[in-house]
Amino acid sequence: MSGLRIINPGARSTVQDSGRRGYRRHGLSAGGALDIHSFSWANKLLDNPANTACVEILLGGFEAEAEADIVVGVAGAATSVRVNGSPRDGWQTVQLAKGDRLAVDPTRSGRITYLAAPGGFDTATWFGSRSVVVREKIEGIEAIRKGDILSPAHATARYQPRQVPERFRGRYSDRLTLRLVPAAQYSLFQRDDLLRLTTSTYRVSNQSDRMGFRLEGPALEQVPQGIISEGIAVGSVQVPGDGNPIVLLNDCQTIGGYPKPGTLGALDAGKLAQRLPGQELEFYFANVADIQNERVVFHRFFSETRWHTDGYSLSWR
Repeated sequence: MSGLRIINPGARSTVQDSGRRGYRRHGLSAGGALDIHSFSWANKLLDNPANTACVEILLGGFEAEAEADIVVGVAGAATSVRVNGSPRDGWQTVQLAKGDRLAVDPTRSGRITYLAAPGGFDTATWFGSRSVVVREKIEGIEAIRKGDILSPAHATARYQPRQVPERFRGRYSDRLTLRLVPAAQYSLFQRDDLLRLTTSTYRVSNQSDRMGFRLEGPALEQVPQGIISEGIAVGSVQVPGDGNPIVLLNDCQTIGGYPKPGTLGALDAGKLAQRLPGQELEFYFANVADIQNERVVFHRFFSETRWHTDGYSLSWR
């Protein structure tokens, strides 16, 4: 089936669904969409199931040509989406005719844009997922390259235009506050360091990618000694000997020996993943039940709401 022929993948573009489950014990990272909020909205624009594979575009600069009529959903970082040079806003469906050129410009705020197609992009599935973890170098699931053709899983129907309501769109230039659930080594940290962690301002460093974000700010002064290596959850905040926190994201290693005072929920980790170097953030400790309840409501919203015929609003079924 024809689809999008890649002219320029930008800084890096990969296919991502919601990631692998059950393979970390074999040393495979979870992978998957970094920002499940904008990933879910890109799919919701086309009524795709929650796990449907999208293109995750880093920092924009993406360009492709439609080899057949196709509709796509775009959500994520603040950027201009151009069709044959004509600008459109993000967070909406975009109808492409055969021969149209789609471009996602460099981002103005945020770093990740998601591009969805009807039924998702029909790429190779390995270990239960289409997600690409570049550093694992699994043959057949690699970063998108110039000349690749990405085909939708379903034939494209002409969709009524849809836009994500303004109140649901990400605001990636806002100051960020992240909620930490106490982790296994919480009690090993000194009270002064826990206060320092939750009363200081940190900045995203240049050392930030799909594996994790290293933060800059007041270093913790009495970091517990290294622990016996153990499994690591996505969102874990680990503190190496220099005292500067590192937030581990979807492509992180599966085990590690640095102590962890807390872990971010997936929604908070997604907000962090959209931030650029130099942006500021703060932490505070939160109740795990609150984080879990928010996640349940989040998934229920996407599974149990439907679009109105105007394409600009939704209601619960």
